[in-house]
Amino acid sequence: MGSDLPLRLGVLASGRGSNLQAIIEAIEAGKLTAEVRVVISDQAEAYVLERARKHGIPTATFHAKDYPSREDFDRAVIQCLRDHQVELVCLAGFMRILSPTFIQQYKNHIINIHPALLPAFPGLHVQHKALEYGVKFSGCTVHFVDEGMDTGPIIIQATVPVLDGDDEEALAARILHFEHQIYPRAIQLIAQGRLQIVGRRVLCKGLEKEDQQRDAWGFMNP
Repeated sequence: MGSDLPLRLGVLASGRGSNLQAIIEAIEAGKLTAEVRVVISDQAEAYVLERARKHGIPTATFHAKDYPSREDFDRAVIQCLRDHQVELVCLAGFMRILSPTFIQQYKNHIINIHPALLPAFPGLHVQHKALEYGVKFSGCTVHFVDEGMDTGPIIIQATVPVLDGDDEEALAARILHFEHQIYPRAIQLIAQGRLQIVGRRVLCKGLEKEDQQRDAWGFMNP
């Protein structure tokens, strides 16, 4: 990664695909040097597939019930990604846990968007957990994927306030706005070859201290 050629993406999603739409729009706006080679879902009726088709992006659907094991399912998905020469796998609301078989095939080349400030509130129902716990800030995280549950090294985060009148839907909508900004940004940093994993830290080349607080895309907090 880091060449002048567009980074070849494979997007895995199970739902509406709003983060896929954000990626596509960032590419079309010239903010993201990438191309979506294939969109894969485990749900044949997922709207993410329709979004992909509207932009002429190949799609594929794999049903878990058609495979004897999780590893067999993952091998089929891996082969599809290889067929489309995917370099970076982007999880965007993909509601399946990837097996170690999958992780090892694309080690440090799988990223995920999570609607909480990791390491707080991994897993599902994160807005409910945040409100129940009484946090004053929540947000979203883009991270590399490892064998754990939302435990991979963190690439970028954005924070949002939790307001007194918030319910889960209102908080989720506020967070989603920032998901659509930081996911394409994280992919662009990878496309530029600017990220380095050192232990649990992800370092970004070429950022001065002030740049880390004032990002050109305008979504990072001062």
